[in-house]
Amino acid sequence: AHAIARLAMDLAEAIPGANKKHCEQAALLAKADLVTDMVGEFPDLQGVMGRYYALNDGLPEDVAQAIAEHYAPQGPSDAVPSQPTAIVTALCDKLYSLVGFFGIDERPTGSRDPYGLRRAALGVIRIILENELRLALNDWFTRTAEVYRDIGENVLKNWTDAYDVNAELLAFFHERLKVYLRERGARHDLIDAVISPDADDLYLVVRRVEALGNFLDTEDGANLLAGVKRAANILRIEEKKDKRRFDGAPDPDLFSEKEEKALARAIDEAVTAARGAAQREDFEAAMAAIAQLRAPVDAFFDHVTVNAEDPALRENRLRLLNQIREATRAVADFSKIAG
Repeated sequence: AHAIARLAMDLAEAIPGANKKHCEQAALLAKADLVTDMVGEFPDLQGVMGRYYALNDGLPEDVAQAIAEHYAPQGPSDAVPSQPTAIVTALCDKLYSLVGFFGIDERPTGSRDPYGLRRAALGVIRIILENELRLALNDWFTRTAEVYRDIGENVLKNWTDAYDVNAELLAFFHERLKVYLRERGARHDLIDAVISPDADDLYLVVRRVEALGNFLDTEDGANLLAGVKRAANILRIEEKKDKRRFDGAPDPDLFSEKEEKALARAIDEAVTAARGAAQREDFEAAMAAIAQLRAPVDAFFDHVTVNAEDPALRENRLRLLNQIREATRAVADFSKIAG
């Protein structure tokens, strides 16, 4: 309890409106009702009885509520905690379990999940998304691991390197997030196009998926996707043929067609604008910037022969195609999008 209370005091600083003292109290007392005769006789009352005991002892209402809700959500239809003290207590309870079990190499396999770790991860995901929380999960995995270490070496004898646990645990969260979003109608390919192995701000991931989906529903988005796919296919064929990649910037002095010059200029402008918008977390603006590539990409393919007879021209144009591919990565990996 003291370990979770320490974690709760830290996490309270990251949750708007959370009171550190109240979060500490709730975390300390969250499991206290498990030793009572009432919960021993009626296990379904765990948390519920804790709330009554807390109120009876004169503790603040938000502390009592957090004790009652710290197991939530336990199922897909359960409401998630929305009050700051309850959010902190519920998140700490789940993170403590997840990091602990992963740290001793005890994780779900196939249909086997005796400790409910998939449910715990889904609970964290729902709490974050439904409360629109901005949490860097890797930081909290590390902090939770530190709490375990501070307890003493004998608590987790088989503790593995914290950063290895972080990577595996984040990958586990990504899989649960994908399942959760697919069940709500999100396209799996859009999730794959946006998510990267180090993406630990899940609310931000979801916002990017939504922005990408809205963009691809537009005419510009659909046409640009087709153009990027065409560029990628040509590159794949030519790179396989030449046994090399066409990285590096094209040489502007070798542009012989106005469409080449226009496309190169459009790529520079679009990438600058898209990256700036993404840094501001304005993903709609980032998509709008990339959409400006649609017309110059179409014009390039209509008027320029990529596989020119002159080897220098051919290589330069293939490098320009590679820039199209790289430019769109400012917002998503278009190669993972179906269509």
